[in-house]
Amino acid sequence: MALTVKQMLEAANAAVPKITPAQAQEMIAKGNALVLDVRDAPEIEKSGKAAGAVHVSRGMLEFRADPESPYHDKNFSKDKTVILYCASGGRSALAGKVLKDMGYANVYNIGGFKDWADSGAPVEKPIEPGM
Repeated sequence: MALTVKQMLEAANAAVPKITPAQAQEMIAKGNALVLDVRDAPEIEKSGKAAGAVHVSRGMLEFRADPESPYHDKNFSKDKTVILYCASGGRSALAGKVLKDMGYANVYNIGGFKDWADSGAPVEKPIEPGM
C-alpha cells in the first residue's frame, strides 16, 4: 500500500522525539552531538544556520550518513546524539526517521530554524556577497 506524506510524517514524528531549542542546547553542551541543518543551500544563504551546525541537504543525507558511501561525511557517527532542524520541522522529522532506520539511536528534531533563532540560541549569519 502506498504511503502519503501525512502518514510518513506521522511515523517520523512518532519515531523521532521533538525537543525544544533549550533542550538541544543542553545536549550540545554535554558534547558528542551533531547538529544537522537539512535545508537547501539557498535557505541557509538567506537566514544563516545554528552555530556549529553541519549543513547536509535532505537529498544527500543518506549518502553522507552511510559510512560505506563514497560521499560519507566524517561528522556522522552512530555514537553521537544527532539533532536536526529544517525550516518548519517536516524535513527534519523525515530525515530523523531515516537516520533511525540507518542505525542512529539518539536522534532528535528541533523543528524549524525559526524556533532556534527566536529562542536566542546562537546563529551563524550568512556572509554578505562581495565581503
